[in-house]
Amino acid sequence: MKRIIETDKAPAPIGPYNQATEANNTLYVSGQIAINPATGELEINNLEQETHRVLTNLKAIVEAAGYSMEDIVKCSIFISDMNMFNSINTIYASYFNEKTAPARETVQVAGLPKNVNVEISAIAVK
Repeated sequence: MKRIIETDKAPAPIGPYNQATEANNTLYVSGQIAINPATGELEINNLEQETHRVLTNLKAIVEAAGYSMEDIVKCSIFISDMNMFNSINTIYASYFNEKTAPARETVQVAGLPKNVNVEISAIAVK
């Protein structure tokens, strides 16, 4: 049985998908970009602001499902330019305990929705 997760503390999907789906005590969070859920506007004035917004959106969905950031076992980070890796990584590290941080990959891609610089998805397990 699957449960659809929805929260107004994260942006509504911009396509035919849900913010997250839970099945068998596993939460699958769709890729998040830097849309402010209150305004619907992108927050991309600088890479730090953008990365914080992405992770804030991700955290809001995780918590709406009754999970915590500590429950995340895997993240996928998609970035438009690998030269951004260090800046994104520094902010990403502030959302996780280094000793229990999830597995992850960071991949440079040719393009992201709405021409943003970073998108992050996650899997969490209870």
